Amino acid sequence: MSVVVAYTVIYACCFLFGACMFSFLNVLVYRLQRGIPYWKGRSICPSCNHTLRAFDLIPVVGWFLLRGKCRYCGAKISFRYVSVESLGGCLSCLCYWKYGFTVSAAFTFAFLFLLTLVSGVDWDTMEIPNGFVLGVAAIGITGWAAGMEPDLGSRLIGTVCVSVPMLLLTIMIEDAFGGGDIKLMAASGLMLGWKLTLFAVLAAILTGGTYGIWLLATEKKEKKEHFAFGPFLGVGMVAAVFIGEPVLKWYFGLLVI
Repeated sequence: MSVVVAYTVIYACCFLFGACMFSFLNVLVYRLQRGIPYWKGRSICPSCNHTLRAFDLIPVVGWFLLRGKCRYCGAKISFRYVSVESLGGCLSCLCYWKYGFTVSAAFTFAFLFLLTLVSGVDWDTMEIPNGFVLGVAAIGITGWAAGMEPDLGSRLIGTVCVSVPMLLLTIMIEDAFGGGDIKLMAASGLMLGWKLTLFAVLAAILTGGTYGIWLLATEKKEKKEHFAFGPFLGVGMVAAVFIGEPVLKWYFGLLVI
């Protein structure tokens, strides 16, 4: 087997794994909001309540084979499902690309899985459950115990370097940030360390601010209305994980005289 073929197989397997995991994530987002136990019963079409077969649930490919419609009632299947599954496949491949088959890859993928779960729930409900935040913190602590970088000092600073300013700003300006956003940044600092946590929040402000301007420009939101910021924190943290270090190295290199 050639090297090219070997890597193609590896990345295909990584993509399939990530897509399957994020397909399960779609189930979690849907069921948790409705108080349905995630382990109970098989998936159904939300329009006709027909039980879905294994063929209907093939990640990514299934949506295209069904042409984005339920085979039983013809109702449209949201493109969000296949988008999330594709995202999971890509993130899994990126974890392998950066870390290989290592403990770091496993912890990073688990971290990104929880971030996407948080983002999905926050987007739909404007709330971030405390259990998810604790899960993020647990991954960070366990990752450090398993020998992942950064060191403990950087992680502890990461818990406060963004969350505390966010809290103070919220005290001064009512509803500047949601409590869930603040707690999520504190928990994520245990995983990222202070440098990448700062990078993540800057990327989140950039993307979230752009989205907010678009909402105002298109009159989809009034000035005093709110939108979920958790998904943009998630985007910022994904960026921090995969490009944060080289971008920061490049930036600080510009400051050296």
